[in-house]
Amino acid sequence: MTIDEYIDSHISPAPEPLRKVGRRTQLELLNPRMCSGHLQGRLLTMLTTLKQPRVAVELGTYAAYSTLCIAEGMPADGHLYSLEVNDELEDFIKESLAGSPHGSKVSVHFGPALSLLETVAPGQCFDLAFMDANKREYPAYYEALRRRMNLGGLIIADNTLWDGHVVEPDNHDAQTEGIRRFNDMVAADPGVEKVILPMRDGLTLIYIK
Repeated sequence: MTIDEYIDSHISPAPEPLRKVGRRTQLELLNPRMCSGHLQGRLLTMLTTLKQPRVAVELGTYAAYSTLCIAEGMPADGHLYSLEVNDELEDFIKESLAGSPHGSKVSVHFGPALSLLETVAPGQCFDLAFMDANKREYPAYYEALRRRMNLGGLIIADNTLWDGHVVEPDNHDAQTEGIRRFNDMVAADPGVEKVILPMRDGLTLIYIK
């Protein structure tokens, strides 16, 4: 038994509709590694349950696995705006949401996340945000979200260690540089508490003071 298998067998199981989404992702989609998976999914649900956000936003829907993990932890009257650039995933996402009792808490909007953040949920601020979209644009996402987060809000950013490339001095591709700039921005922001969890590809929790 590997350590990952051991962990999976000692944490809360995923609900059956979510397990089916994970299975469909492995069978039908390219790059299934992009899916949050069991451990990160249960953490997203727990953090959301503790936070109880009324309004949340997700940058990067993909298969809607993380979407449903967040929706599961939200109150019955909460709403999650999920933003996805790839409209070819629309049918897959619709099926994922339709198969879950929490899908009704979610509205999916297709287009570039930065553009959608200008128009989605006008007049509302967010209690929780999950970033898992274009790594090149993480610094811009952070600037846009900071303006719209409520005090006491929580930003969760995925892939912030980027397969360890962030500490490779000769690695200067656009995605790695985007993650580095984002990490530096968060580290220098006096208005937030922050911690990087070295799980999977790095998960950063940012609490708005």
